[in-house]
Amino acid sequence: MSLDLAAYLRRIGLQDPPAADLPGLRRLHLAHATTIPFENLDIQMGLPIRLDLASLQAKLVQRRRGGYCFEHNTLFQAVLRQVGFEVMACEAQVRLGAQATLPRTHMLLLVTLEGATWLCDVGFGGEGLLQPVPLDGEAHVQFLNTYRVAGEGPLRVLQSFHHGAWEDLYAFEPSPRFPVDFDMANHYTSTYPESRFIKTLTAQLPGPEVRRILRNRAYAELRGDVAEGRELAPEDLMLTLREVFGIEVPEGARFRAFEG
Repeated sequence: MSLDLAAYLRRIGLQDPPAADLPGLRRLHLAHATTIPFENLDIQMGLPIRLDLASLQAKLVQRRRGGYCFEHNTLFQAVLRQVGFEVMACEAQVRLGAQATLPRTHMLLLVTLEGATWLCDVGFGGEGLLQPVPLDGEAHVQFLNTYRVAGEGPLRVLQSFHHGAWEDLYAFEPSPRFPVDFDMANHYTSTYPESRFIKTLTAQLPGPEVRRILRNRAYAELRGDVAEGRELAPEDLMLTLREVFGIEVPEGARFRAFEG
């Protein structure tokens, strides 16, 4: 199945496809990251996560749902290629919140443009990028947040600046990976009993002024280094998913995180 670019652009609020240049890349990235939520509700409901283009368009575009990194960035990769960008997919080890070394279970994209390489990632949720970041080791301000891609031997590390210090988000090797690699990682993250996506319900949506994050029933709004949060009552969960994140979930849906 081919990509329906017009439908995708309507989904993220753009009328025309941007040019295959840096302003166009920034425009596409910002629109996607701030419109399509990061969420794992299908995993929580015991449904399979499919990464073929037809399934991704049906879910994220037509049904106006969200997804997690493999879904977001597989779709975004297809969009970038159709617009005319040179793009490569890579795997990363998440370090944010990790107590031990984790497997490579995150997908990101590298775009080569005018002799420079840019990290693009619309699938890291509330803590993630709003716009591309160059692999130059320098600090780059994106609205209320600041990022850089630092070197660490053969690895590159995406970091964010909070409370006066750099914090690792994830580490990756800038070399190509293929759909079969993400199929394997997707199977692990969506089915392994100890996966954080099995154990925790989440919906996240970053924006220029506020980043909204739901984990189980803990809801938080982040504005730079300032965080405000509260615990949702059970009856408020579905309302929050619908009104804050734009996610419609069937009434009576049961989630793994709240069972057992």
